[in-house]
Amino acid sequence: MVHHKLLGASLFALLSLFISSQLFAQEAIEQRQKLMKGQSANAKAIKGAVEKKDYATVEAKAKEIVGSSQKIVDLFPKGSTSDKSRALPAIWEKWDEFSKNPVKLKDAASDLAKAAAAKDDAAIGTKVKALGDVCNACHKPFRAEKKG
Repeated sequence: MVHHKLLGASLFALLSLFISSQLFAQEAIEQRQKLMKGQSANAKAIKGAVEKKDYATVEAKAKEIVGSSQKIVDLFPKGSTSDKSRALPAIWEKWDEFSKNPVKLKDAASDLAKAAAAKDDAAIGTKVKALGDVCNACHKPFRAEKKG
C-alpha cells in the first residue's frame, strides 16, 4: 500500500515537472519572440531615422537594443523549442558561440548610439551596417527560415 502511494506520488511529481517545464519553455519562446519583434521594430525605426537624419531617434532606438540585448541569453533555456519557434538546435549545441552574440549586439548598438549622439553621419552609416551584420551573424546559423 505504501509502495503504491509512493509510486503514485513519484509519477505525479514527474508529470508535474514535465508540464511545468513545457509551460516554462512556451513562456520563454513567447518572451523572446516579443523581444526580437521589438528589436526588429527598433532596427526599422533606426533605418527611417537615419534617412531623415533624426539623430535623437537613432540614439534612442539603439539604446533600446542595448537594453534588450542583455536579456537574450536568459530567454533561451535549454530545449525551449516548439513548432512556433524558429530557434534551431544549434543554439544549444554551440552555446558558447551563440551566447557571445548578444554581447556583440549590445556593443554594436552602443557604438551606433554614440555615433548618433555625436551626429556623425559617416560613423552612423558604418555603425548601422555593423549592427545589421551582427544580427545576420546570429540569425543565419541559429534561426530557421520563416515557416509558411
